[in-house]
Amino acid sequence: MKRLLALLATCATVLGLTAAVAPQAVAATGCTAEYTVTSQWSGGFQAGVKITNLGAPVTGWTLGFTLPDTGQRIAQGWNATWSQSGSAVTAVGVDWNRTLATGASADVGFTGSFTGANPKPTAFTLNGVACTGSIEEPPPVPADGTPVDINGRLHVCGVNLCNRYDRPVQLRGMSTHGIQWFSQCYNNASLDALAHDWKADLLRTAMYVQEDGYETDPAGFTSKVNGLVDMAESRGMYALIDFHTLTPGDPNYNLDRAKTFFASVAARNAGKTNVIYEIANEPNGVSWTGIKSYAEQVIPVIRAADPDAVVIVGTRGWSSLGVSDGSNESEVVNSPVNATNIMYAFHFYAASHKDNYRATLSRAASRLPLFVTEFGTVSATGGGAMDRASTTAWLDLLDQLKISYANWTYSDAPESSAAFKSGTCEGGDYSSSGVLTESGALLKNRISTPDNFPTG
Repeated sequence: MKRLLALLATCATVLGLTAAVAPQAVAATGCTAEYTVTSQWSGGFQAGVKITNLGAPVTGWTLGFTLPDTGQRIAQGWNATWSQSGSAVTAVGVDWNRTLATGASADVGFTGSFTGANPKPTAFTLNGVACTGSIEEPPPVPADGTPVDINGRLHVCGVNLCNRYDRPVQLRGMSTHGIQWFSQCYNNASLDALAHDWKADLLRTAMYVQEDGYETDPAGFTSKVNGLVDMAESRGMYALIDFHTLTPGDPNYNLDRAKTFFASVAARNAGKTNVIYEIANEPNGVSWTGIKSYAEQVIPVIRAADPDAVVIVGTRGWSSLGVSDGSNESEVVNSPVNATNIMYAFHFYAASHKDNYRATLSRAASRLPLFVTEFGTVSATGGGAMDRASTTAWLDLLDQLKISYANWTYSDAPESSAAFKSGTCEGGDYSSSGVLTESGALLKNRISTPDNFPTG
């Protein structure tokens, strides 16, 4: 699906005003500007610029550069106030990044449109001083090192999940099934297979709250989750802790339980660099206002113990950004959660959710940081035939937009969404092709291809 269809109609709009504080000059030693195209699609692209001040400290800065193709237009920018006049573009620092010490950097980004070719900008300047550093694509990821070794602690920058180098990354991995039912599937052998054979970046732990889950034994389930965090950490994978609320669908029903659980796991895991928190799996039968209220009460509990970890907020209509309720992303765009370093969940099942869901994701990805914390290759029931064409279209889109994902499920559940054939978890073989379902074979093939983790 094409991205930014709505934005391209108004892409000639001027997007910024002049800075309120006059910028100071940069010393003759200058600056560097590193330009990266993070994704590109038909007629549109997303790019970032990392500017580094090599001169004296400045309070108030303006980045300037020239778009070489007159058909290129800035559509929307972040982390600066953007404007464009002809082929000349300026980005003015905002309150929280206006000061740049010597050696300090700021990351800014934008989405844009183009016709014909899409060459790189030229003539980068910082407060009028030429930036003579590299503007090339970042170097390829090192051949060795685990996902956590390479990327370190993750954070949200603009609409992307970014690594320690402030570069957008895509994590690809698998979700457990309910750990109250399939704990036998999660052991040293299966986690070794996920990390080393599948070459997964991510393990999502689905801890159901109801359905014989957390509410029956809070201490026991908290311990199980922490154990899986440790197992992922020791293998260099990121650990996504999923507070798997499903029935009832209003997360406020579990507000007190959520506060207790996240206070505990955040305090215990705050020193780790591999932990991501998902605070409500699939809100349903509840308004966005209700979900937002829940998030704004739970996130401070996490932040009190773990101020730097990424937090993912579920969205309306079973985390469909409201599409399954007949709505769309506009309610989140117009009323985002009042918190920083957060992303929003999007879920789909490929046989049930197709073009209109993909169109929503494509539009929303230019406005919101998105993470597909759960998806299936089959119908929304978790069963039925795998839809290979729709699944491939979805995965291609997620790769194009650099959106991270976890597939449902890394289990041998008696449903076609499972990666393993029934009975696999009773044995010790998680690596051979003979134990994989059709869905498992497709996902392993996609996940085990080399990651693209920029480090420059």
